[in-house]
Amino acid sequence: MAVEDISGVYRLGYQLFHNLELTTLYRTWDAHEVTVNFDQDPKLSLVAEAKNGRIVGFALGKTYENETGSWKYGHILWMGVSPKYQRAGVGAELHQEMERRMRQQGVRMSFVDMAQSNAAARNFFRSVGYGRPESEVWMSKMIRRARKKKDTEAHPRLGLPGRRHRMRRPPLA
Repeated sequence: MAVEDISGVYRLGYQLFHNLELTTLYRTWDAHEVTVNFDQDPKLSLVAEAKNGRIVGFALGKTYENETGSWKYGHILWMGVSPKYQRAGVGAELHQEMERRMRQQGVRMSFVDMAQSNAAARNFFRSVGYGRPESEVWMSKMIRRARKKKDTEAHPRLGLPGRRHRMRRPPLA
């Protein structure tokens, strides 16, 4: 990936990831994801281009070291391929190059995460050797914005916006 590819990667990722349900994601796709990853580890920021130069796939990765320094881990943070180019080997080539670069950086184990409902991604990563899927629980909650009147009232004890709420004790049995 080069600096001039960042906007193309962002647009393709937006096309692929923007309609995922926000309540099921623990991180969301935005321009920050692309620019920060490219800035932190440009060698693990990859693009695949069609013959006309259009970006048709990308992979963004990161490495982590164990506290003891004995192991280095790789994490494929985001990977996407334009629907028109899926099942044409683009994802496999991106993954192969990502793995090669991680190996050069001393990575001994790589991991990837995805929504449990994303069967296509699960099948793809199984096909390139990932196994032992673990179930993780990510919970989310939408925090509603307070009405304007509440925003201007300070909580008497905490100095926070909102009304004062009295806690009631449960009745003794």
